[in-house]
Amino acid sequence: MGIKSYRPRTAGLRHRTGLTYDELTGSEPYKPLLKRLTRSGGRNNKGHLSIRNRGGGFRKIYRVIDFRRDKLDILGVVETVEYDPNRSSFISLIKYRDGERRYILAPNDLKVGQTIVSSDKVVDILPGNATLLRNIPLGTVIHNIEIQRGKGGQIVRTAGAGAQILAKEGAFAQVRLPSSEIRKVHLDRWATIGQVGNLDHQNISIGKAGRSRWKGWKPHVRGTAMNPVDHPHGGGEGKSKGGRHPVSPEGIPTKGYKTRRNKRTRVFIVRRRSK
Repeated sequence: MGIKSYRPRTAGLRHRTGLTYDELTGSEPYKPLLKRLTRSGGRNNKGHLSIRNRGGGFRKIYRVIDFRRDKLDILGVVETVEYDPNRSSFISLIKYRDGERRYILAPNDLKVGQTIVSSDKVVDILPGNATLLRNIPLGTVIHNIEIQRGKGGQIVRTAGAGAQILAKEGAFAQVRLPSSEIRKVHLDRWATIGQVGNLDHQNISIGKAGRSRWKGWKPHVRGTAMNPVDHPHGGGEGKSKGGRHPVSPEGIPTKGYKTRRNKRTRVFIVRRRSK
């Protein structure tokens, strides 16, 4: 897929780039797989602000994605490759032989008319096929990896992401994640073969701040530009550095402060991404 630029008729178009969407084939989404998506504006169930700089945005309809891939041993044909406003990757509409249709994440090089299958047995190493990690050869690039049994794919789902199976030892496989972290995943967990499509997503320049507002992100204000009542870095005579180690508005240290406290799953990490 290519990247297009725009004539600089306005300041926002001067540095803006976008995708050509040559891979897309579907014009309208499949209505039975659409759901209403409610927006929180960064508030939790009590109405308190829990995520800063979030709100507004263009109205979107959620596409129900099959992350579990639990339709076993039934062949499916790729009908369309579509745009999904809720994620960076593209999605594909699959029509199975029993007539059911489901959306899946569109792997790279997945074409319309191609046949895919999900099985707990050995399958062909082709993009879009899903199986257990024990059935996938070493060195294969995978995505949509399951961690907890029955929960479906939880990691490696963004555009251009792909993990690689490095080794199999005992009941676990060592998987190198896109962050370079090496993690143990049980061999009885599901994964989809191939790399997630839309590789050029990371090369896009939004061009103007308004496009971030369309996505639901408000402007981010530096703490040093605030008053002391609003942020720990606020105040001071002239332009100051904040007078203390960098912290969040709640006072939690940043820049090097370790926030991971899950000791239970620490044994599954072979190599941390920070090392």
